[in-house]
Parts: sequence; structure tokens; C-alpha cells
Amino acid sequence: MYFDALKTFVTLAEVKNFTKTAELLRMSQPSVSLHIKNLEKEFQTKLFLRSPKFLQITPTGEILYDRAKLILTIYEQARQEIGEHHTTIKGELKIGASFTIGEYILPSLLYALQKQHKELQLQVLIGNTEEIVGSVRNYKVDVGLIEGQTNEKELSVHPFMSDELFIVSSPSHPLASKDKVTIDDLQNQQWVSRETGSGTRDYLNHVIRSNGLKTKSLLTISSNQGIKESVIHGLGLSLLSGSVIERDVKYGNLSIIKIQNYFFNRKFSYLYSPIVQENRNVSAFLQVIHQKYPFSI
Repeated sequence: MYFDALKTFVTLAEVKNFTKTAELLRMSQPSVSLHIKNLEKEFQTKLFLRSPKFLQITPTGEILYDRAKLILTIYEQARQEIGEHHTTIKGELKIGASFTIGEYILPSLLYALQKQHKELQLQVLIGNTEEIVGSVRNYKVDVGLIEGQTNEKELSVHPFMSDELFIVSSPSHPLASKDKVTIDDLQNQQWVSRETGSGTRDYLNHVIRSNGLKTKSLLTISSNQGIKESVIHGLGLSLLSGSVIERDVKYGNLSIIKIQNYFFNRKFSYLYSPIVQENRNVSAFLQVIHQKYPFSI
């Protein structure tokens, strides 16, 4: 069976170095080379272009990489399910979450999951929405939680809760003291927002485009905390989830600017590849989500 060779191939494709691959897999470098040679012989194609200075995967190598990731995922899933006790949820669950969810929503879900299934080993990957979708697609995580939706047709996507966003500023911002604020008051303002690929950034872009707003400047920071600190110090307005700003508003660090006749709402969604749909660990996590947010959508 070519399982070990495929595992070696996938690792080499990702780290692009024979020596590092050998170290990661705890095998000799000649063994790595032999695995690749055997696969090239099996598929009658070159999988990598080699030179003393670089290692580059070939187009046919890219095809095998996608299929090999799927094969390894199915194999690991089968091994895990066979090894599990019939009545006990245990083993490993890898969860990916976008920043807002990972920092403010996920911890309570993990607490509930761990309370119900003490033998379950959890790993969490936090990134922006685009990165989490990619991690689910490439089987780096079993299930992902993202802000909004995705056009990935090969993944199963399900909204699980509503999220309201608010425009916030420092308490000293001119708009913070106005009794009535309209959408036109947002013209030519300074903004602080997340990076491209973030669900929050996508939503802000939608608000700006759909209302014909012009921005005086846009400061990009890939951290919710960094954005809040920047807004508190007067660097501009931001559009953030209510869960992100709740404490800072409570203690007077941030002010909510309420726009007349405007509400900003979106959905949080979970997504997974159809091949993990029957995975008992994934099902246990989704059950916790549905228990906590049964009527949000």
C-alpha cells in the first residue's frame, strides 16, 4: 500500500525540503527520496522539479496532492472511528474559526463540548474567514466557523447564529456626541478595519459600496484588539461585532454610533467537507452548537 509514500509526498509538497520532510516524519532522507521515486514510477510522471536551489511541484504533482490529502483524511477518519468506543466520544477534533468567532464565541462552545466529552482532544486554528475556508477545503481542520457565507460549492455550509455589528468610535469623536447620526455623516471618515479576507472587512466594504460612501483613509489591522485600541486612541471609526465591543462599551472605552434607520446584521456559519459528515466528533461539536443557539436563525 502507498499510504506512507502519500504521506511523505504531501509533507514534501508542503514544506518543499527533503531534509525537513525527513525530520518531520522521523525517517531518513534516502527513504523520503525512495517514496517519491516509487510514486513517480507508479503514476509514470514527474511529481517535482528539482535543483540545488529549489523544489517545485509539477502540474501532475498538484493533481496528486489534492487527491492524496483526501485519501489521507479518509484513512485517518476510518482509523479514528474504528478505534473509538461505541459509546464514548474521544480522539481528536480540529476546529478552525475566524477571529471574531474564535476569540469571543468559540470558548464557551469548547467549554460545553469538553464538559460533555472529557476524552476528546481539541485543536483550534484561528485565522480570517478566507483562511478558515481554505483550511476546511484542504482538510487541515475537521470543521470551520466563519463570519457570513462562502461560495465553496464542495463544502457544506450552515448558518447557526445571527450577529449584529455596530459602528464604534472613541468617546471624543465628533459623531459620538451627536443626538442623530445619518448614513451621510459617515462620508469622508477615517476607518480602521480588518484585512482583506476577513468577514468583518467584507461586510464593511459592502456597507461602504452600497451606501456610496467615500473614505478619508482606511487603516488595516489584522487583529480585533488592535482595531479597538486604535479606535480608542482616535484613529477613526470601525464596524465591529457586538461580541467584540461589549466590554469596551460597558466601561466607556468605546462609543456606539447609532445610525438612523440602519441596522447591521450578518450570519455566523459552520462548514465542513461532506466526507466528515458522519464523523462522530464533528457531530458532537455540531450538537453543542445547536444546543447553545437553537433559535438564532
